[in-house]
Amino acid sequence: MTRRDDVDKTQISQPSAFTALGMRAEAEPIAPGLHVVATPIGNLRDITLRAIATLAAADAVIAEDTRVSHNLLAHYGVTTPLVAYHEHNAAVMRPHLLARLAEGAALALISDAGTPLVSDPGYKLVAEALAAGVAVTSVPGPSAVLAALVVAGLPTDRFFFEGFLPPKSAARRARINELAFVPATLVFFESPRRLAEMLTDLAAELGDRPAAVARELTKLYETTRRGTLAALAAQFDAEGPPKGEIVVLVGPPDTAAPVAEEELDRLLQGALESLSVKDAAAAVSAQTGAPRRQVYARALTLAGSKR
Repeated sequence: MTRRDDVDKTQISQPSAFTALGMRAEAEPIAPGLHVVATPIGNLRDITLRAIATLAAADAVIAEDTRVSHNLLAHYGVTTPLVAYHEHNAAVMRPHLLARLAEGAALALISDAGTPLVSDPGYKLVAEALAAGVAVTSVPGPSAVLAALVVAGLPTDRFFFEGFLPPKSAARRARINELAFVPATLVFFESPRRLAEMLTDLAAELGDRPAAVARELTKLYETTRRGTLAALAAQFDAEGPPKGEIVVLVGPPDTAAPVAEEELDRLLQGALESLSVKDAAAAVSAQTGAPRRQVYARALTLAGSKR
C-alpha cells in the first residue's frame, strides 16, 4: 500500500467536514487510491469515526445504490459526490473509475450495507485497481456474516460463507450436497420468500443439523431463531415469509467417521425390504449422516441389482 509519507501532498484530497456525536469536524486528508469502507447493516450508529472521515475526505463515494447511500451520508453531514456502481453498469463504469484512480483520485467504495465485496460487484474493481498498481485500503466495520455468526450459538472457530444458493430446488439441493462435508459452520444469505423451501432442502441434504435464522440484524425488529433445520423449516412454512434481510447458519457435520461402504449397503438392503428407493435413501441418510444424494445413488444401484 502507499504510505502517507510517500504521497505527494498536492495529490492528497482536501479536508471535508462531517458531523458525529453532535459535533462538526474536519476530516483529515486521505491518500490517493481506493478505500474500501464498511457501512452499517441497519443501525446508522454502527459506523466507525474513521469510516465517516474517509467518506467525507474522498473525492467521490462509489455506491451500489446512491439513494440508500445518500441517506447515510446525509445523516452524518457528508456532502461528497456519489457515483453509482452496480452489477448493471459495472462494465461501463469500471474503466472510468480506474482512470480517475490512475490520475491520483481518492475514491471510497461502499455497498448498500456492511462490508463491500461480500455479495456485491466490488471485487472486480478492487482486483483491477490492484493490477494497475493502485493502493487499496480497508476501512473495516460492520458485516452481516459476522454479526449473525456471533449470535447463532454455533461453532465459530471455522465458518464457510456461501452467499445465496441457487433459486431452483434441484440446483439448490445439488449445491447443498457439495457442501455436506465442509467441516465448518455454513453461512448463507436468503430471500424471505424462499426461506422455508431453502431450509427444507438443507434438512433433506444435510440431515437435521442445528441451525439459526437471523433476521433484520441491528435493526428495531432484530430476531434470531435457533433450532434444528427441520423445526425451523416447519415454523417458517407455517408462518409464511418473514420480512427483512435474512442470514441462515447451519452447524458443521458430525465429526464421526463416515459410514463404511459395506455398512451403508447393509443398511440400505434392510431398508429396501420395506421402503421405496427414495424413502430408504432418506432413512439411511438420516441415520448415518451420509449425503442423501450419495445414499440415493447407491440405493438405486442396489435396487437395480435385485431385478
